[in-house]
Amino acid sequence: MSNTHILVFPYPAQGHMLPILDLTHQLALHGLSITILVTPKNLPTLTPLLHTHPSSIQTVVLPFPPHPKIPPGVENIKDIGNHGNLYVINALANLQAPIVHWFSSHPNPPVALISDFFLGWTLHLAHQLGIPRITFYSSGAFLASVFHYCWRNLDKMRSSSGIVHFPDLPRSPSFKQDQVPSVVRCHRESDPESELLRNSMLANTESWGCVFNSFEDLETEYFAHLRAKMGHSRVYAVGPLSLTAAAAADDSSLGRANPNKDFGANVMTWLDGCPDGSVLYVCFGSQKLPNRQQMEALASGLERSGVRFVWAVKTGSAQQVKDGYGVLPDGFEERVGGRGLVIKGWAPQVLILGHKAVGGFVSHCGWNSVLEAIVAGVLILGWPMEADQFVNAKLLAEDMGVAVKVCEGNNAVPDPAELGKVISESMTGETPEKVRAKELRDKAVAAVGSGGSSSKHLDELVKELGQLKAGRK
Repeated sequence: MSNTHILVFPYPAQGHMLPILDLTHQLALHGLSITILVTPKNLPTLTPLLHTHPSSIQTVVLPFPPHPKIPPGVENIKDIGNHGNLYVINALANLQAPIVHWFSSHPNPPVALISDFFLGWTLHLAHQLGIPRITFYSSGAFLASVFHYCWRNLDKMRSSSGIVHFPDLPRSPSFKQDQVPSVVRCHRESDPESELLRNSMLANTESWGCVFNSFEDLETEYFAHLRAKMGHSRVYAVGPLSLTAAAAADDSSLGRANPNKDFGANVMTWLDGCPDGSVLYVCFGSQKLPNRQQMEALASGLERSGVRFVWAVKTGSAQQVKDGYGVLPDGFEERVGGRGLVIKGWAPQVLILGHKAVGGFVSHCGWNSVLEAIVAGVLILGWPMEADQFVNAKLLAEDMGVAVKVCEGNNAVPDPAELGKVISESMTGETPEKVRAKELRDKAVAAVGSGGSSSKHLDELVKELGQLKAGRK
């Protein structure tokens, strides 16, 4: 008897692809057959996963549809930046016809489609194919709850004077207007591409089910809220997926490329010489480059704090460097000497955060970084800048009490003296936030362990998918 066959459609951005590949790995371990839909330039990201599961995971490679706002050859958000999301979503929507053709000619077509939450238009595709569509959220249930309210109350979003209230959500949170996710703020009814994105987002909670890279103890209230809104219990919290994957011990497995293993080893050696919990890790993710003023304020704050640190600085383009983005102040590295280490370019983040010498993390609060910090049990010093980061920072600092906000805003510049003081105080002794961070780590580990909530949800998902296959027969 052939295995249950699932079609998985990732969104081509690193923060979206890696978690859905971790989920695919888990589904393969549970005996499912999977086809991953991908465009040619994103295929190399799948190589480690395909080597791990040569018989159970296949690919369907379709050409990336051209779009007037996407340069030729660009197939991933990392090559165009976050402003390109609208165009990439709309370009990929043109794959509908070739997917239908592939499906109709397949000897054992998939019984369900799991696709990223940026690809909500695939609900219509799934209806056309006669199979259920499952939304994969590489982010959390709080963000999904915010989106659910925003897209159904756009007029309220626009009419609010400076502060947007969410009375429908647990704890009735509120955000400044410019902290609402930018995909909502940028929506224009007069633009067909923007309308496709809105309809895609509305389709996410109208789908057959949802899978989250999160866990029940992190977002209990918001999972309950979504189940009530969707009117069923097919809301699965299966994370942190990086913990369940082989990737937990090695950034290079399952698609986490490590272009510089020797330098990674040097960082580990340096950390080995530092006392437990004494080092602050600083990184703003794969997309964001702080501007000149932000770099200077952060460098000055780190100097004033007297704290040991590892600072991963993304390498910008020649023009960005000329404009001061991601550029360290003159003489900074010499002044911080042996207590600070600057990494230019890629850094082995999971390994650094997991090192016993690391006790804190200055982060933009992107969801993958948030989960990696939780898994490591380190205190987060949050500096949200864009997208979902303000929502994540509120969850961590206000709901869970495992983070301290040090700055907020895309162009905000912290006061260096105040920043240095917060860093120094946060890294000294056992603060309540540090204690709670370690408790949350234990809950994350328990969730993915035998009998844990995430393990149970994954088993339930696999069982439901098997029943879909039986129902089709």
